[in-house]
Amino acid sequence: MKKYFIATLLMSYALVSNAQLAEDALRYSQSFYQGTARSMGAGGAFGAIGADFSAASTNPAGLGLFRTYDMTFTPEVFSRKAASTYNGNSREDFSTVFDLSNLGYVMTKPVKNGMGWKYTQFAIGMNRLNNYNSTVNIQGTNHENTKLDVYMNQADYVPYYNLYNVDPFYLDPAWAVYLLDTVPGYDDFYDVPVPNGDGAYQRQMTTSKGSTNEWLMSFAANYNDKFFLGATIGLPYIRFNRKTYYSESFTSDNVPDFNSWSVTENLVTTGWGINLKLGAIYKPTDWVRMGLAFHTPSYYWNMTDDWNTETTATYGGVTIVPESPAPKGNYSYRFYTPLRTIGSVAFFINQIGFVSAEYEYADYSSARFGFTDDDTNPVNDEIRDAYRATNNLKFGTEWRLGMVSMRGGYGFSSSPYADNLNDGKRTSFSGGIGYKKDVFAMDFAYVYSVMSEDYYLYYYNADIYTNAVKNKYTTQQFALTFRFNF
Repeated sequence: MKKYFIATLLMSYALVSNAQLAEDALRYSQSFYQGTARSMGAGGAFGAIGADFSAASTNPAGLGLFRTYDMTFTPEVFSRKAASTYNGNSREDFSTVFDLSNLGYVMTKPVKNGMGWKYTQFAIGMNRLNNYNSTVNIQGTNHENTKLDVYMNQADYVPYYNLYNVDPFYLDPAWAVYLLDTVPGYDDFYDVPVPNGDGAYQRQMTTSKGSTNEWLMSFAANYNDKFFLGATIGLPYIRFNRKTYYSESFTSDNVPDFNSWSVTENLVTTGWGINLKLGAIYKPTDWVRMGLAFHTPSYYWNMTDDWNTETTATYGGVTIVPESPAPKGNYSYRFYTPLRTIGSVAFFINQIGFVSAEYEYADYSSARFGFTDDDTNPVNDEIRDAYRATNNLKFGTEWRLGMVSMRGGYGFSSSPYADNLNDGKRTSFSGGIGYKKDVFAMDFAYVYSVMSEDYYLYYYNADIYTNAVKNKYTTQQFALTFRFNF
């Protein structure tokens, strides 16, 4: 039974897009740390700065610089524009959500007669690691092939009466609404109602929602105001919802009664993970700090996919659906993200400001799924071939004038794709302002990010594929942190 579900899962995802499961691995492995508005406004380059709750998810040694109790709360507006160009046809769509980027509490305790140890800290809370909200609208005319050609090739050599057992989500519903029909004299070779070369107007609308939030517990310590050590036990939680509507419409005189067809896929992915983050900060002088952190792979022990599909076809203006709906799919598996290494440095100027830099290394080719006891699976081979290590750079600055602080930052993430054909680079610019009086502080941050990538509606083999869709994602984030010291 397990092998049946694995085979069905792989085939079903292959019908949705090329290497979809490999794309899932990249999605759940990437971290675009959000946290507090102070950190976001300075480009996230806070690995050597410390005294900010966002450090718990990057370099937990930064918590060692706290000398008071601290509580933070960060609501955020997240907006993403997706601009897509497919075969000369351009479309734009937008998605905006209001959510919570950070919630944290730090307890600080002075150490008496600690042989150089001055303070210890304990922290609990949540930092957002990634936001998946987007709406992507792809439309264009394809004169070379249609997705029905993929269906036809997938179904060949499978008798029509066995389609349900092989793929009850796509192929069997397609048979039920006459998108697949057997060639006369055969019960395992198929034809489709669109002559090869007629082409189709193809549309795909994908709406994604969800996030990865890391709930955490951290410990830190301050030794002689020179060395700061920290550790975080992270419990990241993934929730990803995606609705994909794909349709093809036809105006060919060769099939006057066949108007269009569509398939809708609803997917919900959830899972809890666990990881360990270790960090250190060294302060050789009052104006220099250097940080180093290691993140173990996050181990998601109970990832679960729930999905269903709906297929329709329209003939002569009449839309038909299968007599029996496709079953609901469910599958549980394990997932492992890559190891991360983060190095950072900060320079302080006369206690009124700082300039900081941070470097992060993560090898996305090492992410892997665990479908079976020995984790042997072609999807993991695809991940190793498709992705590579990335070099991520962040720069930030902050300057104080009385009770007001001004911040700015820049970030660059190299492409995770191994073939150099896909872009995937991400660039971000940020700015912020803060106000602090007595035990209360309020910080505002604005982050503008741009990323481009190629996407394929489907890729079956060297003869059946689409041209690349050029997607450009523009993200804007508005974060406001309320902070209390006591």
